[in-house]
Amino acid sequence: MSALAELYTIPQEYLDFRDTIRQIAQERIAPRAAEIDEREEYPQDLRELLAEHDVLGLPFDTEYGGTGTGTLMLNMAIEEIAKACASTALILMVQELGTLPIKLFGSPELKDRILPRCASGEWIAAFALSEPDAGSDPGGMRTRAVLEDGEWVINGTKNWITNSGVADFYTVFAVTDPNARHSHGITAFVVEADRPGFSVGKLEHKLGIRGSPTGQPVFEDVRVPPENIVGDVNEGFKVAMATLDRSRLGAAAQALGIAQGATDYAAAYARERTQFGRPINEFEGIQFKLADMETQCAAGRELLYQACAKVDRGDPDVGKYTAMAKLFCADMAMDVTVEAVQVLGGYGYVKEYPVERMMRDAKITQIYEGTSEIQRLVIARTLR
Repeated sequence: MSALAELYTIPQEYLDFRDTIRQIAQERIAPRAAEIDEREEYPQDLRELLAEHDVLGLPFDTEYGGTGTGTLMLNMAIEEIAKACASTALILMVQELGTLPIKLFGSPELKDRILPRCASGEWIAAFALSEPDAGSDPGGMRTRAVLEDGEWVINGTKNWITNSGVADFYTVFAVTDPNARHSHGITAFVVEADRPGFSVGKLEHKLGIRGSPTGQPVFEDVRVPPENIVGDVNEGFKVAMATLDRSRLGAAAQALGIAQGATDYAAAYARERTQFGRPINEFEGIQFKLADMETQCAAGRELLYQACAKVDRGDPDVGKYTAMAKLFCADMAMDVTVEAVQVLGGYGYVKEYPVERMMRDAKITQIYEGTSEIQRLVIARTLR
């Protein structure tokens, strides 16, 4: 099938849901965004708001209490929330990231035990793959899990983990066969936060997304039963990669939302700001910046939505397209937010206006869920 024939459509009920989420984001979330950033505050009130409106059910099928609306609708929602507040958008992103391994590879019992409590908003998830010495290279993982008296005993430290300290459970990856070569000998486990031996070390003070806690989960002889294994023993690398092939779309949607939010604000500012007796949007230098910003957002949206549709259809080239969407949207968000600051001039550089926050928030989208360099590797490998 040619690329031109692989079209996507958005049902009217999805557009209606998007408009509801957009209204919530602009009326309830946007007014809190600066305060959340300034205080480095996890917005529990906004999380509860999203749960009340079924937004936290977006990643899940109806049999687990979710909306059953698929990947495209999920990422349309992330985009709308990120226009207002990237930290709050991350709540929904990790709602998928932390549970997607269970959704894709978990046993029926594990799905029944975990997913409904997440879909309702009762439980908060986290995804614990990265470590101090293993970011882009999971082969450097040092966290170990050893089978002892019928239970797995986990020891190690993770790093850069979103929702650290607020999550009710962590999907944790640990080495179970240090001698494995091709599979990395990694296994995925569900580790509930109340298990003895689990703790959270330092939380990071970050450049952006300051309202989302990022920290170091520590595992000291944490015992988990075999029914908490996600997928098969020693097949955790496959679980992680299949998850990231899909979940990186959340980072792309967040990046797109940040960029569109910055573009919208810069365009509105340029209509009102006067210099030399005229609104600055009458000057060609500003007009061209805004035109390029809007065009980049539109291009990113088409690539993102096409990649989402491929996930929903189960197309074989999902990995390539999700990597392209993430790469393009992340790099685009950084470019667009820098230009938004430039449109506002000195006002763009101060915290009274939101574009400096948007620029800081945009940077992480080039780093997490696989750096832009890793995305280029993923894409390049499909071209050999």
